[in-house]
Amino acid sequence: MARDEEDPSVDAKVKRSVRRLLTSILLVLVIAAGGAVWAYSGFPGAEHLGFYQLKPGQAAIVLRLGAYARTETKQGLNWHLPVPFERHEIINVSEIMRLEFGVRGGDAEAVDRAKHESSMQTGDNNIVDLGFVLQYRVSDAYQSRYGVAEIVATLRDAAQAAVREVVGTMTVDGAITNRGEVQIKSERLLQDIVDFYAMGIEVMEIELQQAQPPAEVRAAFDDVVAAAQDANLIINQAKAYENEVLPRARAEAIELTESARAYRDAKIAESKGEAERFTALLAAYRSAPEVTRKRLYLETMEAVLPNVEKVIVEPGAASILPHLSLGNAERSQP
Repeated sequence: MARDEEDPSVDAKVKRSVRRLLTSILLVLVIAAGGAVWAYSGFPGAEHLGFYQLKPGQAAIVLRLGAYARTETKQGLNWHLPVPFERHEIINVSEIMRLEFGVRGGDAEAVDRAKHESSMQTGDNNIVDLGFVLQYRVSDAYQSRYGVAEIVATLRDAAQAAVREVVGTMTVDGAITNRGEVQIKSERLLQDIVDFYAMGIEVMEIELQQAQPPAEVRAAFDDVVAAAQDANLIINQAKAYENEVLPRARAEAIELTESARAYRDAKIAESKGEAERFTALLAAYRSAPEVTRKRLYLETMEAVLPNVEKVIVEPGAASILPHLSLGNAERSQP
C-alpha cells in the first residue's frame, strides 16, 4: 500500500521536470530566433537595442516605423526604441562643405563644364567669366536628408541661378569691379532659395575666384580699365589742385573783403569828422565872421607856405640887389 501511495508523487515530479525542460528549450529557441532576427536586420552590437553616441557637431534623425519622430543633438550616449520600432541616422551639422563653380582643371570635359559654369551674361548684354566657390553647412539635419532629393545637385543649380541673376542686373564693368556687391547679393538670394525649398542649408559664403571678360576680348577690356585708371588719376590730381587753390583763394577773398570794409569804415568816419568840423566852423563863422575869416586865412597860409618857394627882399633894395632864393639853396644841399 505504501508503494502505491508514492507512485503518484513520483509521476508528478517527472511531469514537472519534463515541463521545466520543455520550457527551457522553448525559451532557448525564442532567444535564438530573436538573435537571428536582430542579426538579419543588420544592426549588430548595441545599436539594435537603440543605443547610439553623438560626437560634437553631430545630430541624429530618429525615425519611428519609417516616419520622422525627432532630431537629437545632445552629445554623448542616447537611446531610442529598439529596432525595428525606431531607427536613427547620424548627420554632421558642423562641417563646412565646399562647391566649386567655373574652376578649370582636369580633363577636357571638366574644362568645358567649368567654362559653361563661369560664362554669364550681364545686364548690358556682355559676357563675363566669373568663377566662385560656395561654402555651406547643414542647419537642419532632417530637411537636408529628406527635404530634397539629390541635395548637392539641387544646391549647385540654385547657386548658379542666384549668381547669374545678380550678374544679370549689372553692367559688365560693375560685375568685374564690384565683386563684393556680387558676393553679398548672391549670398542673400541663394539663402532665400534654399529656405524656400526647405533644404536645411545655411549659406556661409560665396567667394568669387575671378571676374574678368572672356579671353577673346580681354585685351580690349584691359585697355578700357587702364584708361579708366588714368582718368581717375587725372581727376584725383585735379581735385588735389582744387583743394590747394580754393582755400588760398578763399583766404585772399576774405582778406580783400575785410580790407575793403576797413577802408570803407575809415572813409565814413573821416567824412563824418569833416562834416562835423565844417558844421562847427559854420557856426563859429556866423557868430564871428571877421575873426573866423582871419583864422581861416592864417591856417591856409600855414598849410600852403611850407610848400612854396620863399624869396626874401629887403625894402628899397629890390631894384639893385638880386633876390636870394632860399628854397633853391635848400633843395641844392645834399
